[in-house]
Amino acid sequence: MTFDISTWVDVAAFIGGGLAMGFGAIGAAIGEGYTAAQANLAISRNPKLSGEVFKSMLMGQAIAESASIFALVVAMLLLFTNFSADSWLTVWVVLAAGLSMGLGAIGSGVGAGFPAGAACTGMARQPGISNRLTTNMLIGSAVCQTPAIFALVSSFILLFTNFSDRPVSPTWAAILGAGLASGLAAIGAGIGSGLVAETGCEGIARQPESSSSVTNVMLLGQAVTQTTAIYGLLICFILVFKEVPATDSIAEASALLAAGLCMGIGAIGPGIGEGFTARSAVSWVARNESATADITRVMLVGQAVSESTGIYSLVIALVLIFVV
Repeated sequence: MTFDISTWVDVAAFIGGGLAMGFGAIGAAIGEGYTAAQANLAISRNPKLSGEVFKSMLMGQAIAESASIFALVVAMLLLFTNFSADSWLTVWVVLAAGLSMGLGAIGSGVGAGFPAGAACTGMARQPGISNRLTTNMLIGSAVCQTPAIFALVSSFILLFTNFSDRPVSPTWAAILGAGLASGLAAIGAGIGSGLVAETGCEGIARQPESSSSVTNVMLLGQAVTQTTAIYGLLICFILVFKEVPATDSIAEASALLAAGLCMGIGAIGPGIGEGFTARSAVSWVARNESATADITRVMLVGQAVSESTGIYSLVIALVLIFVV
């Protein structure tokens, strides 16, 4: 039995679509379930506020759902687009696009559930600031979606870039590495950002008068937590747009694939670790607003140290691309 390029493109597109939606469903389902669990807890504490909690739960779940909707869009594109079969690279393009979006949706889906759940429980404790908690939840959850958006952008770039004039080897490895870099790097940033936003809602519920300071520190902490996802996007762009000379050497292809894996995997830990640091800072700012400056300084230094491991991964990825 023989297969032509067109057949393999279809096979890869179907697998890529399945991976995009399969992985993409994981995070959103976990985040939505966590939100609903916290909503039940909130209603049990304050049944009279069940209507407000219910609305907040649905809003939070809707945002957590966003990442899986991105995955659904990419999956549908992969399943129903008639891709060009003029190069074997198309096989790797559609597979990498599915991996990028599927993996990239996991962290954002999980992370967005944390602030939504905290907003529900906060309303039960402080009914008078429901609107303020909802606003903070919406902001924090929206930031959590940023890594998934990075993955979506990477998938679109892969799907709509013309690779027909590129050599099959080692470009196939660069394409696959690009998808993995962006997708894996989004996991830690999405979860870490959610941890920070969760504590932001908890802090406002505990000390409503500190809401301004809590929100500012929350956004600063989330911004730093996002940086390793940006590193993954950077490596993705370099791998996609850097033209490499044709070679049959497996070593050249391995270096490009390894660069994507290095940056993608290496970004997971820093994203979550920086989220822990900022989470603690936000929590203590709510308890002791007068120490905001000192707490923020320690937070940034602590995040910078955690960030260093992501920078090491970025350096090695760049070495693999440009030096080895």
